[in-house]
Amino acid sequence: MTQGRLIVLSGPSGVGKTTVGQALLHSRARLVRSVSATTRPRRVGERQGRDYHFMTEKTFAALLKRDGFLEHADVYGLHYGTPKSPVMKALKQGRDVLLVIDVQGAALVRKTFPEALLVFLAPPSWRELVRRLKGRGTEDPKALKRRLATARREMAQARRYDAVIVNDRVPAAVRRILRVLDRGPSPGV
Repeated sequence: MTQGRLIVLSGPSGVGKTTVGQALLHSRARLVRSVSATTRPRRVGERQGRDYHFMTEKTFAALLKRDGFLEHADVYGLHYGTPKSPVMKALKQGRDVLLVIDVQGAALVRKTFPEALLVFLAPPSWRELVRRLKGRGTEDPKALKRRLATARREMAQARRYDAVIVNDRVPAAVRRILRVLDRGPSPGV
């Protein structure tokens, strides 16, 4: 059996990673999504094990101590990570695994799993990213300002990815990502 590929979809907050990731999963039968772990509180409608593995700080720290994460990060004071075991199991079964994670996590994956294919999802413009973040209405002005400053730093990291895909429209972005997956990784952007 052929080993599966690890595919990382990353980009700044508000770019549409979750939406594009879901559309990718519906486009490829052998592609499975890695469910991240987090210490953040569950939001309305989220389900344990489907949206995230919601953990206490203590549980997260214990898994971290056992080297149980492929990558992990502190994001706005909360912990996020990709549990290693399910990813490795799926890859050994020949499944391609999609990680939808932040830029910080993608950099860690690159170090520990250099054969991973890293795809940076970019907004069509800075103005559009600001509009999307404001439109979500999930942050107060101070938190929004912090997210925008982080997004600017993250956008500067795009050149470190194997491919940069602009999310102007979800179906078009998905088609472009599928073309990248079909041709395989290439050095540089």
